[in-house]
Amino acid sequence: MEYRTLGKTNLKVSAIGFGAWAIGGNMWGPQNDNDSIAALNKSIDLGVNFIDTALAYGNGHSEKIIGKVLKTRKEKVYIATKIPPLMWPPSPNSHSTDAFPKEKIIESVETSLKNLNVDCIDLIQLHSWRENWTNDLEWYETLCKFKDQGKIKYIGVSVHDNMEDEALGVIET
Repeated sequence: MEYRTLGKTNLKVSAIGFGAWAIGGNMWGPQNDNDSIAALNKSIDLGVNFIDTALAYGNGHSEKIIGKVLKTRKEKVYIATKIPPLMWPPSPNSHSTDAFPKEKIIESVETSLKNLNVDCIDLIQLHSWRENWTNDLEWYETLCKFKDQGKIKYIGVSVHDNMEDEALGVIET
């Protein structure tokens, strides 16, 4: 397996990651948890050490399956998860506090920590970033407190397919 540094972090992640949307089971139809566990274990056996998930994937079910697998593994596996916005998709004219009020961020991070059965999340992201949120800072300040507490290592954002330009402003900051 080839490994690369993830962005500006010091995390050396596998070039192939495990996308855990489908194992949540809601949007992709019913999934067999035993099959999901087997797929996660097989991917780790083959050198995958990066798993991407989100609290919204099966209303936390994806995270819970990952947490169950991580308890049985000795390898370091990096987890990226995402905080869902209050409205889907977030309006391009909304403010970040409309989609990610402080209380929602706090609740989501604490729930993800519990679901994943970890003390620290490697990468937490706001799901479905909008360009006009770049200068809103409450979300960032809230996540920095978690970082200071050692509950998250890195902060990021995700964007919808074919909307990469939405993140250009926040990348520059």
